[in-house]
Amino acid sequence: MPEIQMPKLSDTMTEGTVVSWKKKVGDQVNAGEVLAEIETDKATMEWEAVDDGVLKEIYVQEGGKVNVGEPIAFIGNGEAPNESKSETGKPSPAAAKAPETAPPQPSVKSKPAAKAATASAPAEESSGDRVKASPLARKVAAEKNLDLKKIQGSGPGGRIVQKDLAGAVSVEGSSESTKATAPAVAAGETARINLTGMRKVIAERLASSLGPIPHFYLNIEVDADPLMRVRAELKTADENDEARKITVNDFILKAAVVAALREPKVNASFEGEAIVQYGDINLAVAVAIEEGLVTPVIRGAQNKSLREISTAVKDLAYRARHKRMKPEEFQGGTLTVSNLGSYGIDYFSAVINPPQAIILSVGAVVRQAVVNPSGEVVPGYRMKVGMSCDHRVVDGAIGAAYLKALRELLENPARLLF
Repeated sequence: MPEIQMPKLSDTMTEGTVVSWKKKVGDQVNAGEVLAEIETDKATMEWEAVDDGVLKEIYVQEGGKVNVGEPIAFIGNGEAPNESKSETGKPSPAAAKAPETAPPQPSVKSKPAAKAATASAPAEESSGDRVKASPLARKVAAEKNLDLKKIQGSGPGGRIVQKDLAGAVSVEGSSESTKATAPAVAAGETARINLTGMRKVIAERLASSLGPIPHFYLNIEVDADPLMRVRAELKTADENDEARKITVNDFILKAAVVAALREPKVNASFEGEAIVQYGDINLAVAVAIEEGLVTPVIRGAQNKSLREISTAVKDLAYRARHKRMKPEEFQGGTLTVSNLGSYGIDYFSAVINPPQAIILSVGAVVRQAVVNPSGEVVPGYRMKVGMSCDHRVVDGAIGAAYLKALRELLENPARLLF
């Protein structure tokens, strides 16, 4: 099927925006290679080609927005694009929706947008002197503005892989960590930034949450000394032991799941004339990305060990930040955990992610003076956890029982190791 169409990448997606093309007209495209980045109503995702062929024509320029199912490009092996386009010379309906600032419909001689040219420059060579590099290495190099020609590959046949990029210097001659960030808007000026599709949905969902959903908030303080001790012990494990990678946040996620098993009424949602209670705990984890906030889901989390949850959340967070999530991995969460402790936030109240009934807001583990059971003032660790509840589903007593179970688990973290 040479004509490719705007894919439906989420259950609620009706239109998509072509953020960037990763291939240009005339390029060979292999099944599984990233063809473009598509912005949906939930996230920006990499879209992979499903067939081999040559990218013959691009109908929708970067920034163009089209409905799901409308054609955006043509891939073939000698086939000509749709005859009606060739005879009339008119752009497809999809192309007509591209911004007025987009260049004319592309041909082999057309130039990609400046952003794409800059991002892809390190990875693109003439066909006779093309640098061998894995797709992931090319993506990382583009993001960090690294010149692949100056990097020695350690993969098969000298191919550059991701680990070869460690410590590489950007094209400008400075490492990414030392680059100065220019101010987004000059002093004395203002800028109007149009909402992305994802940011629109975030705004709509937050408005639909705080408006119709009657929120109430509960808060506890947790003695985090036992948690920090167990974490320190795990860090002393053999360097090849995956237990070293288990974090405080992993314990929190596991505790949130086990507490929901003890108080299953929180694992529910409001639906018209009924409350729907779920048998599976599909744990949604808030992950901050450049475009906003996403909540990838660990399905059936009640069946996963602490180590399995740790592995799953790291994988989901990495792929969310690198736009490699599958649409179904954002869907179906039954409760959410949002942790801003790593950002230095001690306490906050989160907004419920509908149709879920609760969301946990986790603050930083703080070292402070505490009073021990003997009445002595000693140094200790404390952590504040908030819980936002949909009062139509969760009453104060139910929420309090859930937080009591959560605190007991976090203050006895050895129970979460199995």
